[in-house]
Amino acid sequence: MVVYLDLIFLMNFAIDGCLLLLTAWFRKRKVVIWRLLLSAGVGASYVVMMFMPALSFLFTFLVKFLFSVVMLWIAFGFVSLQSYIRNLGAFYIVNFAAAGGILGIHYLLQSSGELWNGIWYTATGGMGFSLEIGTLFTLVVFTLVLLWFRMVVAGRRRQENLSSYYAEVLIELGQTRISCTGLIDTGNQLRDPLSRLPVMVTEMSLWQPYMPQSFSQAAQNSGLSADNLILQWTEDEAFPWRDRLRLIPYRGVNRGSQFMLALKPDKVTVTLENKSYLTTRVLVGLDGGTLSSEGSYRAIIHPALMEEHEQQAGIGIGEDTRSCV
Repeated sequence: MVVYLDLIFLMNFAIDGCLLLLTAWFRKRKVVIWRLLLSAGVGASYVVMMFMPALSFLFTFLVKFLFSVVMLWIAFGFVSLQSYIRNLGAFYIVNFAAAGGILGIHYLLQSSGELWNGIWYTATGGMGFSLEIGTLFTLVVFTLVLLWFRMVVAGRRRQENLSSYYAEVLIELGQTRISCTGLIDTGNQLRDPLSRLPVMVTEMSLWQPYMPQSFSQAAQNSGLSADNLILQWTEDEAFPWRDRLRLIPYRGVNRGSQFMLALKPDKVTVTLENKSYLTTRVLVGLDGGTLSSEGSYRAIIHPALMEEHEQQAGIGIGEDTRSCV
C-alpha cells in the first residue's frame, strides 16, 4: 500500500482551515490569516503522526483534546476563560455537524449489499462497521455540509433578530376586536396623503368574516385593484364598516402607483416587552396576500405607532375577539 503523506496533510489542512473559519463566523470572531493557517497546520500535523509508530502513544483522548485547545489558542488567542470555552464548544459543534453530515450522506447513498458487507461480528459477540469513504466524496460532502450548516445558523440568527421586533397588536372597531402578532418595520413610512395618518398593514384574511362574500372572492384575483373591488360592492351586501373605508395610494416595489383598501379603527394598541402603546390616529391597510411565509406575523406595524401614548390595554368580556399567531 502506498500512502501519500503530502496529500493527507493538505486535505486535513484544508478541512481544519474550513472548520476554524466557520467557528470564527459562528462566534463572530475576527480572522487573522496567519494565525488560522498556523492553527490548521498544527491540526493537520497530528494526522501525519498516525504513520509514525514511535508516536502512537499520542493517540489518546487527552492528547486529541489538547491539540484542539492549542489550535484555538493559536487561531483566536486567549481573551478570557469564558470566551475560550465558548470558542471550544463552537469548534466541536462544527466538527460534529460536519462529521455527522458526511457519515449520514454516505449511509444514505449506500446500497443494501454495501451496508451488509461493512458489518462484522467479533468472537465475543460485538458488532463493528467498516466504512470506505473516498477523498473526493469527503471533500465535496464536507463543503456542502458546512454550507448547509451555515445557512441553518444564519436563518436562525435572522429569526432571533426579527423576534425582537415582534409585537402584539389589538385593533378595535366598535364591539369587534382583532388581535395578531405584528412586525415593527422601521422602513415603513406609508401614510394617508390627506390626513397624514400612519398606515399599518394586516392580512385581509383576518377580516374575511366581516367582508362581503363577493369581495372575498374577488380579492383572490391579484389583478383586481382595490378601487375596482369597492365599485363591485352592492348596497344590499351587509358590511358594518362601510363609512370607515379608505383608499390609500402607494407605490410598490418595481410597480407603479396602486391603491390599498384601509379601515379607520377606533383605536389600535401595540404591546412590546410589557409596554403598551395606544393610538386612535391610524389606518389599517388590508393586504390580500401572506405577509410572512412562515406565518410568524400577520401585520406590519408603522413605527409611528410606538411613539403614541403608553397605556396598558385590556379585553372586555362579551366582545367579539379574533386572534392569530
